[in-house]
Amino acid sequence: MDDPRAEREHRVTPLELFFDLVFVYAITQVTQLMSRDPTWPGVGRGLLVLAALWWAWTGYVWLTNTLEPEEGRVRAGMFAGMAAMLVVALAVPGAFGADAVLFGVAYLLVRLFNLVLDAIAGKRDPGLLRAVMRFAPMATIGPAIILAAGFAGDRGQVALWVIALAVLYSGALIGGGQGWRLSPAHFAERYGLIVIIALGESVVAIGVGAAGISLTPGIVSAAVLGIVVMAALWWAYFDVVAVLGQRQVSEASGATRARLARDCYSYLHLPMIAGIVLFALGLKETIEHVREPLATIPAVALCGGLSLYFLAHVGLRVRLVYFIRRVTTERPGWIGPGRLATAIGMLALIPAALALPALTALVLVAALCWALVVWDVIHYREHRIEVRRVRP
Repeated sequence: MDDPRAEREHRVTPLELFFDLVFVYAITQVTQLMSRDPTWPGVGRGLLVLAALWWAWTGYVWLTNTLEPEEGRVRAGMFAGMAAMLVVALAVPGAFGADAVLFGVAYLLVRLFNLVLDAIAGKRDPGLLRAVMRFAPMATIGPAIILAAGFAGDRGQVALWVIALAVLYSGALIGGGQGWRLSPAHFAERYGLIVIIALGESVVAIGVGAAGISLTPGIVSAAVLGIVVMAALWWAYFDVVAVLGQRQVSEASGATRARLARDCYSYLHLPMIAGIVLFALGLKETIEHVREPLATIPAVALCGGLSLYFLAHVGLRVRLVYFIRRVTTERPGWIGPGRLATAIGMLALIPAALALPALTALVLVAALCWALVVWDVIHYREHRIEVRRVRP
């Protein structure tokens, strides 16, 4: 039987928001890392770092969803995890260079603090403790491989990082969700807030791109268009997708709930965040070169990042439809053409971003994003009303 304490609904606490501030800085560091090395290997390394940071952050989301983070020992452990995460964030620019070992040591500490706090939670719940024990080896081996990568050469370093992330992400598959508990409303709120935080990174990118240069009409227009695109991204997620995700996780129970939350949030929100970070990289370059065509990597980041964001929505919808068809007699519609068409359209805009002035390319990106919003509002009017009427 599920522990009733794990079924209670609670709000995100100030301590969790405080912890997320460190993750905000880490995301900013990832964007700066890719901006300083705007090559395919540079962007690839940035995405590897982002994946490692994401898995560390999501581990603390599962933790605070189970434990009361304001309790004395837990509070101390959270502060220790924050300190280690801050060192990780500081080391991000040199994660594949001079600070590789420092990054590895700090990252290992972040994961170890997480596991200790998970074990404290497991003292009250034997099922959770068994789940933690199944999860612990992979959660320890992965960071250890990242630490070992700090001593390897360039090629071996990247290969070890890929292996480490494969180990980390596969660890959550062990046990099929048995023993893990979560409060759906709190869980969905944490991930919704991190989407907002990632969108905030795009705001930071506008400020960084405009720093130290004259605010010409073109730059101001690009900044406003950046906000226009971010508003569409916010709408596309929070209008229905976020509500539907929370609703389906709330209707599940036991191991099925844990698996659904793992897939929809821990896994499928990562490409969503990565897409926003890539868009922020492209937006920064757009602000700096409004009158010129974008170079290849910024153009791919600007349009491809948004394509990745909407494809993550498609994946999320597919997973929810699969769940609904397995556990109910309801026959929901398929994924719908809107987001898939928008994702493909964004990829089709890459040649335009390479040939047209960056500001013009941003206008086209904004128009396509808002075309999706209009499509949702008109085509799914009744469905939107129904989903939002029964929102948890």
